[in-house]
Amino acid sequence: MQTGESPGLFAEGAGLTGRRRVQTLWFGFFRLAALINGLALCTILYFMLSRGWRAITWDFLTLPPREAMTAGGIFPCIIGTLGLALGSLLVALPIGVASAIYLNEYASSGRVMRVIRLGISNLAGVPSVVFGLFGLAFFCILLGMGVSLAAGALTLGVMTLPVIIGATEEALKAVPNTYREASLGLGATQWQTIWRVVLPSALPGILTGAILGLSRAAGETAPIMFTAAVFFTPKIPASIMDEVMALPYHIYVLATAGTNIEQTRPLQYGTALVLIALVLGMNLVAIIYRSRLRRRMR
Repeated sequence: MQTGESPGLFAEGAGLTGRRRVQTLWFGFFRLAALINGLALCTILYFMLSRGWRAITWDFLTLPPREAMTAGGIFPCIIGTLGLALGSLLVALPIGVASAIYLNEYASSGRVMRVIRLGISNLAGVPSVVFGLFGLAFFCILLGMGVSLAAGALTLGVMTLPVIIGATEEALKAVPNTYREASLGLGATQWQTIWRVVLPSALPGILTGAILGLSRAAGETAPIMFTAAVFFTPKIPASIMDEVMALPYHIYVLATAGTNIEQTRPLQYGTALVLIALVLGMNLVAIIYRSRLRRRMR
């Protein structure tokens, strides 16, 4: 009879094997979920490319729509979408970062802060059409902006604000407290510590929130159909108080409210393809800049 190994070691080995099996099972589930998401994305891109690439021409990208939007291009829609997306980012990013700094660096924990954070979380889940109605009532009517680029950008900025606040606050929490303690120990004030130490360290995470907000703003239809976008205007907006065309609303018009829906089907897919490329392009610029920042910080 061999007594070199105790029963406890056999039990420990069996437990370790069981945990490895569970780990392998969960990792397999995660890989399957990632594969499904990747296949869904590829399917959507193939669907759009196969039906929309024929519509992508130089005239399509540089001319306004004409002949009841059955011909011509989408240049005013591209300019309008860029103006709305970047305008919303200019509105939401400073306010969102400032709010996150206050919540994470200055505010003390308590019932009021819990209520504020709960409100921010709930705002992130509000349907976009509700923000559109808010923008129509507040910016367009109460403030007298009318249907304009400014009203649409402000509405989209309010809509993306919770996303930016949440991402920025998480980025600030990820900065080690030792950074703050070292800066304060050298005689810096709290604001100097935040401005020169905390914010540069959290900047990649803040840019992640900006990317998420920019993507959502560029693809929304409901908020801008009440506040900024119009059925047709061949002119490029000369000021922020002018109405604009936008790619998401243009797709909606071509697919539901046009006079020749079947005739404009290639234009619908082509416009959707341009919108996807535009969002991906803006995200790519931000991602490259974020990657360079991370390399500098290493």
